[in-house]
Amino acid sequence: MAKDDKKGGFSFAKEDMDRELPKSVDYDERIAELQTMLVRIEQAYLGSDHSAVIVFEGWDAAGKGGTIRRISNVLDPRGFKVWPIAAPTPEELKRHYLSRFWQRLPGKGEIAVFDRSWYGRVLVERVEAITPETDWRRAYREINEFERLLTDNGTRVVKIFLAIDRKEQLERFVKRMDDPLKRWKLSAEDFRNRGKWDAYIEAGEEMIAKTSTEAAPWHVVASNHKKYSRVTAIQHIVDDLSAGLDLTPKPLPPNVREAAEQAIAAEKG
Repeated sequence: MAKDDKKGGFSFAKEDMDRELPKSVDYDERIAELQTMLVRIEQAYLGSDHSAVIVFEGWDAAGKGGTIRRISNVLDPRGFKVWPIAAPTPEELKRHYLSRFWQRLPGKGEIAVFDRSWYGRVLVERVEAITPETDWRRAYREINEFERLLTDNGTRVVKIFLAIDRKEQLERFVKRMDDPLKRWKLSAEDFRNRGKWDAYIEAGEEMIAKTSTEAAPWHVVASNHKKYSRVTAIQHIVDDLSAGLDLTPKPLPPNVREAAEQAIAAEKG
């Protein structure tokens, strides 16, 4: 859960962004173990009354896409969906800002990932002055109530914020610029937004302080080192989605075994 400072708020300055995996932890093995757990979790959710929403927020180039890929690579799309969230369309702007997210919520037995989310209301819309202050300030309450509606209805809400420092972000931008296969992720706006770094920090700290609730807490993950970030973020997801659940694989239905035995016997005969 997000850590508060002595004044009751949250401070990125108090987070050690350079955390690394212990040398005793093999990254590839740990990722594989967590991916196996994700598969078991999805199987436990399929056909049940359980559902889950995973929210990914964080600074540009913090590693959201890479972490999400390590989740989606092993899960079945019949019970799992990733929603990449961009700026609202003109048609979506005619409705309440939460409307487009309601339409993307998972059904029973499903898990949905939001690559950016409704928190744009109190981050980019605040910093870029897209939304009047009275509206984005009201959004803290609206978002908490929205998430409480979800959790009260049995949907687990896991919120991950990937945080890097300003120096690391610039280094990653430059690497993207020099990589022909990653340039598409970069825009001139990414560099211009760095001039608003302090404003984004302030908005992020207030967002985390005001929307990290008992039912839907924020997990702030230090992400200067990608391996630590991925393992830690996915561990939070596994812990939150599996809590209190029986992850024992479901037994083979009797009719399937009977059909298999008949098919095998016919093949031999």
